[in-house]
Amino acid sequence: MSTNFPQGFLWGGAIAANQAEGAYLEDGKGLTIVDLLPTGEKRWDVMTGHIDSFIPSAEEYYPSHESIDFYRRYKEDIALFAEMGFKALRLSISWARIFPNGDDESPNEAGLQFYDNLFDELLKHGIEPVVTLAHFDVPVHLVETYGSWSNRKLVHFFEKYVKTVFTRYKDKVKYWMTFNEINMLLHLPFIGAGLVFKEGDNQKQIQYQAAHHQLVASALAVKACHELIPNAKIGCMLAAGTTYPYTCNPDDVYEAMEKDRESFFFIDVQSRGEYPAYTKRFFKDNDLTIKMEKEDAALLKNHTVDYIGFSYYSSRTTSTDPEIVKQLTSGNVFGSIENPYVEKSAWGWTIDPKGFRITANQLYDRYQKPLFVVENGLGAVDELNSDREIHDDGRIDYLKKHLIEMSEAIEDGVDIIGYTSWGPIDIVSASTGEMKKRYGYIYVDKDNEGNGSLTRTKKKSFDWYKKVIETNGASLEN
Repeated sequence: MSTNFPQGFLWGGAIAANQAEGAYLEDGKGLTIVDLLPTGEKRWDVMTGHIDSFIPSAEEYYPSHESIDFYRRYKEDIALFAEMGFKALRLSISWARIFPNGDDESPNEAGLQFYDNLFDELLKHGIEPVVTLAHFDVPVHLVETYGSWSNRKLVHFFEKYVKTVFTRYKDKVKYWMTFNEINMLLHLPFIGAGLVFKEGDNQKQIQYQAAHHQLVASALAVKACHELIPNAKIGCMLAAGTTYPYTCNPDDVYEAMEKDRESFFFIDVQSRGEYPAYTKRFFKDNDLTIKMEKEDAALLKNHTVDYIGFSYYSSRTTSTDPEIVKQLTSGNVFGSIENPYVEKSAWGWTIDPKGFRITANQLYDRYQKPLFVVENGLGAVDELNSDREIHDDGRIDYLKKHLIEMSEAIEDGVDIIGYTSWGPIDIVSASTGEMKKRYGYIYVDKDNEGNGSLTRTKKKSFDWYKKVIETNGASLEN
């Protein structure tokens, strides 16, 4: 085995504002949707769009409110990323730091200045910012007042926001992405698009109308980026993972194709510039009517993305056999039949390195645009031993196997820009709100109830990943 990563490959890590920054109402920031996500039983209800109040309750614990305090500690954390040799850090801008309500007349200067300082710190260390414009981060005011992305008005508010940040950071940021895991809108509607449902709502109609508005907004963001920062690249972002049929029964094979199309739909539009043919039947069979403005088709066609960003954590397996479907695994947002050929993480997520190679090939075959792996990692329980060390050998094994398969994908001919693992420092889990579900090379002293000193401690994987970057992947051959 030999690894083959191109010169200039963007090694690094990925975080999100809502899972790392904290300081949830400081310096003029407004409430965002994640600030309403408690830990515990209510979290899932809120994530899926069933929410009682747009005000945080004094009786609940909201992990995003402090998170790991990256807002104040970013210099310390970036210094650690630089020590590992990061070439890139994928992060997001919180929309509500720039426009606290989302529909404000003018931006919040304190929020703009924070990201100026953050990008300057990264660039000082030779780390390229890779910036997501919307990472599960709709201002709550837009949800409460307009119904979030179900309302066409959000297209205008989003366009104003992106033009503001493109103009401000045009000399600092060369890589942008529009919506994080845009297909999550179908699985966690509140997280993906700030959608809240009332009894009797046609949820699927609302979701696909909101999807159309996001797709138009994405095209307008691409247009603005190309006009305001001609030397920049802007991509989309998919929660990816190929779907396997449980058997070679043609019904299972067709079902797997349909499951993949459910996600590809978004990227088909963002990358190819038009709704794919298969949506005509889907909309008809589900009695969906998507309201479009006359200029939308041209906008989508003329302003496609430059690259495909994607997350890969696991593959999925599906079946049409009712008895087999009973084996649906828990733990992952994307339901999956238990695959007997692969392992599972402590949270029930499939561990399938070969699936990473398959997914990368599938995306490149489909779109023929450069790929950027912007999330991949293992959530696990990490504990300090008596010497205050963390031996996360399971994470090293997971990442090594996935990076080897990524190298094989590159050898297959897949054009991959870079790899930013999720998350290089322990942050709040998006799905569960836990801190004990850790991904990082750097341990953060904080527990699920919010207790802890927030002290940062390097794990064994810190030096391992440092070596991978230093050798441009050659150390994986050992």
